[in-house]
Amino acid sequence: MKKIIALLCSLFVMSCVELPEGVKPVSNFKLNNYLGKWYEIARLDHRFEKGLNNVTAEYALREDGGVSVINRGYMAMHQEWRDAEGKAFFVGEPNIGHLKVSFFGPFYGSYGIIELDEDYQYALVCGDDTSYLWILSRTKMMDEYVLEELVDKAQALGFDTSKLIYVKHN
Repeated sequence: MKKIIALLCSLFVMSCVELPEGVKPVSNFKLNNYLGKWYEIARLDHRFEKGLNNVTAEYALREDGGVSVINRGYMAMHQEWRDAEGKAFFVGEPNIGHLKVSFFGPFYGSYGIIELDEDYQYALVCGDDTSYLWILSRTKMMDEYVLEELVDKAQALGFDTSKLIYVKHN
């Protein structure tokens, strides 16, 4: 019985680091270029980000070869900043933009970088299914044309972009 439970748990954990069907992570990924601060421009909302504005994600190298993740956002309703610290590791090869990220102990979720410009100034990121999507930028504002291109790509991949939340940065 213990072996069956362990097998089911490992299958559950593995399924959470997959990407949605038909979605491929970027190749020729260079982690060092991705590190640093990113501003959340838009997202599909979830309970862990509900009501947050001024959202940023900051990535840095860890001593164990992983990536430290610090997500930060302002909850205007409570007039307070909220932080979440996590860690991420590559799912496969380090030149493929697919990582697994954890904010809660041994449980990991997928972090798929599915669009990234050559200068690492904007990124389209998804989770393990089409209900998780983020548009990130190195700046608080993004060129409208680039934003439209990313939204169109996400929609073509099956994400419901009509539900995107556009994040305020003030």
